[in-house]
Amino acid sequence: MSKPFPPVKPYAHGLLDVGDGGADVNRIYWETSGNPDGKPALCVHGGPGSGGRRGARTVFDPATYRIILFDQRGCGESRPHAGDPAVSLEHNTTQHLVADMERLREHLGVERWLLYGGSWGSTLILAYAERYPERVSEIVITGVTMTRPEEIDWLYGGVGRFLPGAWEAFRDALPPGDRGGDLVAAYARLVNDPDPAVRSRAARDWCTWEDAVIAHEALGHPGAYSDRPSDALMAFVRICTHYFAHRAWLEDGQLLRDADRLAGIPGVLFHGALDLGSPLVTGWELARAWPDAELRVIRDAGHIGSPAMLKAILQTLDRFGTRR
Repeated sequence: MSKPFPPVKPYAHGLLDVGDGGADVNRIYWETSGNPDGKPALCVHGGPGSGGRRGARTVFDPATYRIILFDQRGCGESRPHAGDPAVSLEHNTTQHLVADMERLREHLGVERWLLYGGSWGSTLILAYAERYPERVSEIVITGVTMTRPEEIDWLYGGVGRFLPGAWEAFRDALPPGDRGGDLVAAYARLVNDPDPAVRSRAARDWCTWEDAVIAHEALGHPGAYSDRPSDALMAFVRICTHYFAHRAWLEDGQLLRDADRLAGIPGVLFHGALDLGSPLVTGWELARAWPDAELRVIRDAGHIGSPAMLKAILQTLDRFGTRR
């Protein structure tokens, strides 16, 4: 298999009540497609806050897999939507998302499932799998992240060495008193400011920086993050800054430290050698700590992947589709 499968429509979907939030009870959107009796596979989207990419279904053979997709709290078709500044993010943390995934598994009657995702999605996959290893059959990750402080500091600081003009614009869009401190926390304050003009400008400035990093890749393109409706963009930035300002509520190095809990789970880690925002060292370190994982370095790929990475993913999922 070297090409994605044709798009398929979901045969079931819904909003799962996951509690919290007082009057605004969190409900996460989910859908299933493919073979209802097939091998369960959960697509875990990135961001955080980007919403599930519906095109992710096309990497799975719909005759083999029961393809499950969901939108994490506050984004996509989940409700309440974080694009609304009145929506609190108090009950939107990594631990809440892990619990949501487990509640979704129970709701759908899945015993064990393959987990597939990348970027922030890989952090959430690892957090879930280390909490519920007995519920995971295989893991396929693209663009490995563990959302450690050093990774956050790199993406919103260190990588500016390669893009000094864009990074200075990102920094200087903040009030003067915030430019020498924690830029992520400063943006988190701005996108929750009472003034809608301040919120909107901060969200655009944040995405302009994210766009610049991706566009710098060989296969990157402008507008990768900012090309979305205004409410989706606001939700994305509010959730991103919320998570990264709190270091994803993970102890520094926690996911790497607990990688031994993944023993016995086959995993394939795809990482682009040209990934500027998430350097290869993260995937390298995880593969060394997780003996059942194979690191596949794709030489022509950055964070957004490449045709060669897509082909390798398709081949891996085809192989895992025969495991029971």
